[in-house]
Amino acid sequence: MKHIPFESEKQYHIYNRGNNKENIFCETQNYTYFLKLMSKYLLPIATIYSYCLLPNHFHIILRIKDNKDLPEKTQIGKTKIHQPFSNMFNAYTKAFNKKYHRQGSLFQEHLKRIEITNESYLRNLIIYVNTNSNHHNIADFKDYPFSSYQALISNKETQISRNSVIELFDEVENLKYLLNNKIININLINELLIDE
Repeated sequence: MKHIPFESEKQYHIYNRGNNKENIFCETQNYTYFLKLMSKYLLPIATIYSYCLLPNHFHIILRIKDNKDLPEKTQIGKTKIHQPFSNMFNAYTKAFNKKYHRQGSLFQEHLKRIEITNESYLRNLIIYVNTNSNHHNIADFKDYPFSSYQALISNKETQISRNSVIELFDEVENLKYLLNNKIININLINELLIDE
């Protein structure tokens, strides 16, 4: 897959998996630390629509903020927007390697990303990502604690851009219906099924 630079005001699906398909999350503490790093490194530069963290891979759907809303150090030049992502994954790898007495790369290759250019793809992707634990037979997505599903359907305070997601589906009940029935146009996201 071609390595594309991040640009302000664009939406992306970012994902990656463990090197040699190894687990990148081994216990609850790993998941919560990854989410903490997401808040620290990604929220200053992006709006997060959805995510799902699974034992050997993750998915995050986000929109890079407008250039004027980005921290000054990431505003100049497209490549600077990549730095918070790099810092996040380096911090996670360093902590994971230290905890489990391992060395070397934790993630496979470069961070994979697909620019989201239409609403239909975005809607299907949100359904796919939030139900991903079912797709991999890990857990029922409604009970899975390491995805954005509960944040999207509840009224609890969240760092997820809940209102933006709900607007895509007109109302929360419609979003719940589509998620619960896993209504998705598989052809739009076929490259993900091949890649995982």
